[in-house]
Amino acid sequence: MTVTTRLVRLDDVPAITDLVKTNREFLAPWEPARDEDYFTEETQRAIVETGLAAYERGTGVPHLILDGGELVGRINLNDIVRGPFQSCHLGYWVAESANGRGVATAAVAAIVRVAFEEMGLHRIQAGTLVHNAGSQKVLARNGFVQFGTAPQYLSIAGRWQTHDLFQLIAPERSA
Repeated sequence: MTVTTRLVRLDDVPAITDLVKTNREFLAPWEPARDEDYFTEETQRAIVETGLAAYERGTGVPHLILDGGELVGRINLNDIVRGPFQSCHLGYWVAESANGRGVATAAVAAIVRVAFEEMGLHRIQAGTLVHNAGSQKVLARNGFVQFGTAPQYLSIAGRWQTHDLFQLIAPERSA
């Protein structure tokens, strides 16, 4: 297993669309309710364009997760805030075929390096459904610590659901 991440490109849209279609039912319990339009190339292109525009503004980092060069998921740094905060939100998902094999753990490790070493951020925040033990293990393996619980935090699978909140602080840097 050779897991890498890289910046998404517009020519990735057909492969991303195929992956979200293939994993529709697998991902449904962990994501917002999706209408039929979400599973079209048009919507996936719009999502990629929005992510790349955020990247250009410095407010997001939209990456793909690759396992041996094969697209198996997405991982993003979202809502990057500069100034004294220097923080972002982490979001990720992997295909059913990549689930439980350490792919998400390796991808999070890779994006943490991007956040701290390339983007110069101080803090990464991530939220998981309280019953998503797999994602909580991925975060823990990467040094994230739980710092709270947010009742009815996000609308997932069609209802407001409580999330456990995790953070990772950048290692101290010498001046």
